[in-house]
Amino acid sequence: MNVLIIGDIVGNPGREAVRALVPQLRRRHALDLVVANCENVAGGAGVTPKTAQELLGYGVDLLTSGQHIWRHKEIGPYLNQEPRLIRPANYPAGAPGSGAAVVEARDGTRVGVLNLVGRVFLETVDCPFRVGSREVERLRRETSAILVDMHAEATSEKVAMGWHLDGQVSAVVGTHTHIQTADERILPKGTAYLTDLGMTGPYDSVIGRRVDQILERFLTGLPQRFEVPEGNVILCGALIEIDGKTGCAQRIERVQERLLPF
Repeated sequence: MNVLIIGDIVGNPGREAVRALVPQLRRRHALDLVVANCENVAGGAGVTPKTAQELLGYGVDLLTSGQHIWRHKEIGPYLNQEPRLIRPANYPAGAPGSGAAVVEARDGTRVGVLNLVGRVFLETVDCPFRVGSREVERLRRETSAILVDMHAEATSEKVAMGWHLDGQVSAVVGTHTHIQTADERILPKGTAYLTDLGMTGPYDSVIGRRVDQILERFLTGLPQRFEVPEGNVILCGALIEIDGKTGCAQRIERVQERLLPF
């Protein structure tokens, strides 16, 4: 089974990259499943029902998110209605939506997808390690193929989660920091790992925001309006080959696909 996991989609440029490139990547790599992180898809922060539906219409099978999921108030009811959009599982009980889902890949394999958010340098939520173990145990009753989006700031927290779940899930990949790392590997017990998938959006930017506005903030310390620039758009993520019967990862490869101008 071939899976593409796409890193944080930022604003309209990121959505355009998904629209144009996902069909191409599906054909080229015979993809069975496409998962994408959408927490920055609506104007650079948060997700709305409209932007989520847009991505699902472009061929993404399931959307994960992060701490910006709550930015737009209309997303709460939508989370309860649309099982293909999940939020981090370690938010307290009573939060809208679900932190995990099971979807059927094109080859017929049932795949569990779990979303977690880190606690280092982010808001205080439930322990992602304990919640992660609990949710993985539940998902393994349905399938041995499980993908984990660990949305976290600290590299150490993501690496630790990879080791924590090694052998229990097919892949642990990080999102949130928007810079693709070069540490892809198969851990000793068969779990594919990558610290950060990278950003799908404008490459000539500071993690998806206009360079001049970010520099002004650093130089002056004054509040700035941060806008998403256009142009030089790249889709970042990872291709993972998984044995659908055992759930073990057989290969992981970083993806950087440029959106060519029309």
